[in-house]
Amino acid sequence: MPHDVIMPALGMAQDTGKIVRWLKKSGEPVSSGEAILEVETDKAVMEVEAAADGFLSGVSAGDGDDVPVGFVVAVIVESADDVQEAMSGEAPEANAKEDAGKAGEETLPEGAEIIMPALGMAQDTGLIVNWCREPGDKVSASDILLEVETDKSVMEVEAGHDGYVAAILAEADEAVPVGSVIAVISAEEPERPVRRSGGTKVAASGPETASEEAPVSEPVKKSAQKPVAPVEGRILASPRARRLAQEQGLDLARLAEEGVAQPYHVSDLEILRGLGARASAPPAAVPASVPLHIEARVPTSGFTALLDWLRKETNDAPSSSRIWLDFASAALRSADARDRIIAEIATPGTGIARFANADRKRLGATLEEAEDGDADIILRNLTGSAVIRATARAETAPVLTIGRDRDDFIIGFDYHYSQLDEAAALAFVTGFAGRLEEPLRHLL
Repeated sequence: MPHDVIMPALGMAQDTGKIVRWLKKSGEPVSSGEAILEVETDKAVMEVEAAADGFLSGVSAGDGDDVPVGFVVAVIVESADDVQEAMSGEAPEANAKEDAGKAGEETLPEGAEIIMPALGMAQDTGLIVNWCREPGDKVSASDILLEVETDKSVMEVEAGHDGYVAAILAEADEAVPVGSVIAVISAEEPERPVRRSGGTKVAASGPETASEEAPVSEPVKKSAQKPVAPVEGRILASPRARRLAQEQGLDLARLAEEGVAQPYHVSDLEILRGLGARASAPPAAVPASVPLHIEARVPTSGFTALLDWLRKETNDAPSSSRIWLDFASAALRSADARDRIIAEIATPGTGIARFANADRKRLGATLEEAEDGDADIILRNLTGSAVIRATARAETAPVLTIGRDRDDFIIGFDYHYSQLDEAAALAFVTGFAGRLEEPLRHLL
């Protein structure tokens, strides 16, 4: 089955992306997860990975070309024999015709088009969790317009434009392809705001939806024919699916026992209800498996003053990420005494890096890269993106997310009781926030 390679949307206000260069040539074999091209936006240069194993074909845009978001720039085919068949180069035109046909269904108000962003390079769709604004509402560029769920987290997405919500083109609980227009923001107040469905509806989340319309699925029949072994290890599920399962007393482990593929989404809860799943234990009885979240807001002024001071005093001032590694490692060491702390940091456009004992090195020194051992803390730097805050599953280690809302840093900390107890988690966030707010005092 061929897999389209589309120009991803790395921000809500992004209409096009520039191809910096292709890392693979048409006809060459590619592996799932392998970088095949570099794309430049107004914020960063990012690598686009192959979504499947196969051969690159049908490359329809070259280095330096600006390509509209959502357009197909190449196709990954299964075999070398299929390469020539997919090299017609008509993908962008086909996209344009399809979009034109959709646009002809209903006249939309004029304005800035808001698209479903790609919050992960291998992401094909995004699930709309909730609209924070209604058609006709006045919005500012920094206002939260909607919440989008991916396999890894739920993220708040800004409007990106000042004006009025003139159209909403997909509803909550609908999965929408990346690059599709989901809203329109107009400069003038619309006379007739538009609202319609435009995605694939995901099963409703309420317990009342488990009616006769949802027949018992095939996994139930299979489970009666053979004993099921207990599930060990973590259960992979989206934050929303996990939260709804807990609220409704459903045990996601039943899906794993029945062989349903992970990660689980809201739609999988229908299968779980059909299984007649045993109720999960109250959260207090299984604290180690309950995802927990702490959030803090810190002014950026103190950290900005530190950076200004470092630029004046040194010729090679460290990056913000380098300083945050220091602060996070020191705060974790104070909150939960450990001899060696491995901190992993992920920044869009620069990849992932892991370092040991960053707080025990002076800021100008080279850090020790950690090749072995599990991370004790994972940092996500979202300050260069339109995303203000995001939750994480924190499956392998606690996750510290740093976003920015105008003149404030938004600190989010996701963890499990099996990783840190409540007192240590609060001490860590308090320590990190204190260092971020008054960094000169802590460093000097």
